[in-house]
Amino acid sequence: MLDTILFPLEWFVAVVMVGFHSAFSAIGMPEKSGWTWALSIVGLVIVLRILLIPLFVKQIKSSRRMQLIQPELQKIQAKYKGKKDPESRQKMTEETMELYKRTGTNPFSSCLPMLLQAPFFFALFRVLSRLPEIGSGQKSPIGPLSAQLADQAEKSTLFGSPLSATFMNSSGMSTKIVTLVLIVLMSVSTFTTQHQLMTKNMPAAALDNPMAKQQKILMYILPLVFFFTGPNFPIGVLIYWLVTNIWTMCQQFYVIRHMPAPGSEAEKALEARRAAKGKPSAKLSIPGLTKPEAEAADGADSAVVATQGTPGRSTAGGSLAGKGSGQRVQPTSNKRKKNRKR
Repeated sequence: MLDTILFPLEWFVAVVMVGFHSAFSAIGMPEKSGWTWALSIVGLVIVLRILLIPLFVKQIKSSRRMQLIQPELQKIQAKYKGKKDPESRQKMTEETMELYKRTGTNPFSSCLPMLLQAPFFFALFRVLSRLPEIGSGQKSPIGPLSAQLADQAEKSTLFGSPLSATFMNSSGMSTKIVTLVLIVLMSVSTFTTQHQLMTKNMPAAALDNPMAKQQKILMYILPLVFFFTGPNFPIGVLIYWLVTNIWTMCQQFYVIRHMPAPGSEAEKALEARRAAKGKPSAKLSIPGLTKPEAEAADGADSAVVATQGTPGRSTAGGSLAGKGSGQRVQPTSNKRKKNRKR
């Protein structure tokens, strides 16, 4: 079942890697060099991240909207705080979903890029792990990754270390050093990315909520997780992971500088730069953040109706209804007045 699901992704990974390998070989790089295959993995990362840019833009917009609606969300939560009956919980859920719909916010959009990258990561892991079997003919080729190319990739080395080797299954010191350096760099880049997000691109109010505290814990735990699980991954996968982290870190730096989160230190810095250049404010605002004005208008109409029926005041042309009624009384002629006196 898993083979059936991952095969299209493995085929895509093989096509991209072989394509970049052919391109690098065409410009003079040695076909059997580990650097050529390592750069092919870097090319795979670049292709994937370019394809994910539209989702990344959607993720940024969704994240900024989520931060803007936090005050409204907190009002809803405070409104139903301490109420544990099913009816109150249902009403709170309905009001929350109505707020999401009104502001065009999708709380799950921020997870899409990460979720979509995971299957390709496992596909690359499986392709690199099967290089010896494909090269020896025990496994069928994957797309353009023939037995000859798989054997070539398997025997290629980076600083004397095969790309399919792991820290745990290698006996050579060079492989252990290369994997250890990659694991440390991968852990450091993960921490730097999270630290950059927490210190520069989160408003002060958001740092006090439980989600921010969980992110702070993850900032320290994730690098440790990668450090202890990294020895089980091939060098090629570690290269993929490290390049992905570097791309994410640089992409996030650009976003924080040019599209910061509302209320964050980065937004204040951006506003100061724009003010120094005489440019208008770039603060984000979204429609629907507060309830539609129609509800306020309905309340005003109700107040007007409540004032109707106030006795009118005579004028030379007749009389007008009380304030707010808006109804005009028809004038009475002099002849009709005389008839009434009779």
